Amino acid sequence: MTLSGGCQCGAVLYRISGSLGNAGVCHCRMCQKAFGAFYGPLVTGHGLIWTRGEPAWFQSSNKVRRGFCAACGTPLIYDAGKELEVAIGTLDDPAQAAPVLQLNLADKLPFVDGLHALPVREFTADSPAGQFMSSIESRQHPDHDTESWPQ
Repeated sequence: MTLSGGCQCGAVLYRISGSLGNAGVCHCRMCQKAFGAFYGPLVTGHGLIWTRGEPAWFQSSNKVRRGFCAACGTPLIYDAGKELEVAIGTLDDPAQAAPVLQLNLADKLPFVDGLHALPVREFTADSPAGQFMSSIESRQHPDHDTESWPQ
């Protein structure tokens, strides 16, 4: 299986020629801050190579460095000195890496387990929010490799 992915702007792209490891969500405070989210969704990418650009790095602890796109800020990589772990959302097909475990529960935010029960706001096409959403023109790199970007 070959998987690909990259950052929001397309400056840093990668390909995974091997298999994926176990996908998980890390609840540690460093992942929360690195992702700007409630947890960090990560999966080991065996055989990862950079196909466009390379990430910038931040040494987030004495054991871990994190790779990100210097142009758009997308968090891409978790490197603890073994196999690189990629941010699941940066895969072109993130459904290929459904999480199977959780890590560092001591920092888990108390409301995370109830997120699925929150009410859902639906927008109709003629509502102001629906019109706003349909008027958005994405400038993100598409979910597939491209010879050049922007097009």
